[in-house]
Amino acid sequence: MTQHSPSPALSVAMSVYNGERFLAPAIQSVLDQTLGDFEFLILDDGSTDSSRAIIEEFAKRDARIKPILRENRGLVASLNQLLGTATAPIVARMDADDICHPERFAKQIAFLAAHPDHGVVGSWSEDIDEHDRPWPTAGVDHALTNEEMQAVAARGGQLLVHPAVMYRKDIVLGVGGYHAAFRHCEDYDLWLRLASETKMANLPERLLRYRHYAEQVSKKYVTEQTVGAAIAHEAWRAREAGKPDPTAELETLPPVDQLDALFGEAGVASRVRARVARGILHSPTALRDEGFEILLQHIGDGGDREGLWRTALRLLRFGEPARALRLSAALAAA
Repeated sequence: MTQHSPSPALSVAMSVYNGERFLAPAIQSVLDQTLGDFEFLILDDGSTDSSRAIIEEFAKRDARIKPILRENRGLVASLNQLLGTATAPIVARMDADDICHPERFAKQIAFLAAHPDHGVVGSWSEDIDEHDRPWPTAGVDHALTNEEMQAVAARGGQLLVHPAVMYRKDIVLGVGGYHAAFRHCEDYDLWLRLASETKMANLPERLLRYRHYAEQVSKKYVTEQTVGAAIAHEAWRAREAGKPDPTAELETLPPVDQLDALFGEAGVASRVRARVARGILHSPTALRDEGFEILLQHIGDGGDREGLWRTALRLLRFGEPARALRLSAALAAA
């Protein structure tokens, strides 16, 4: 059995909920790291599949694994519990469906050692599907330097791949950890809050194989995730303007229509709807749920309609002729 260091250099934080399908290779990729001085915290968030048994079996073979087994409380509560449990000054995030490059930890911890002014370091990722095959993506790689990331933050772009991140625990705890209100985009909200407190960077290497499949959270909750990210960016704008963050103490986010009142500023709800409209145009899930109503409100606001006629055609392909007709009528009226 691999022994556990009493004072590890690194704490690895993984939350699992019904992750049996990809869990074993995810765990093994952590255990196979060239940097071995870590504790591996694996929190089972009330799984009803065989995830708990898989974790316990790995823990028998490697003493670095510290299982945390409890009832379901959700991802944000799990991430904050992992932060509070970690004994090392540096924490590496990892998800239960991705795969680490063997040198990921060594390269990231070396970067933080060489850059004490940086509190967060991520990396580029390699996108794969459920069968480990390449996943085609039209997205661009994340920014590398702190200066580039600040510019990306200003325009509301993505900053880091959450399961590829390593950060200094005290800095993350110092900004309050993950905020419960931003369910399904809790990482993006955290990066924006950290952007004002520390420097961040990405390594230009694909140190994580990021998995895409139909059942993952980012596919199932597109509208909630996109709305939350838009509100997180509005909170960033408020902080940058020297105003208090009205989301800081929230447990849940209010409906979009109430955002002007929450922020004390006209136009916030309209900006959020515009961002959501741009973000859901290719998502069958979002165009079938409340995201569609937000899209119609965006048109009613007089918002940008570029590409929306194509979205009406897309709705027909999705088997939603009634929604295609409603969208076409709204565009024609506008």
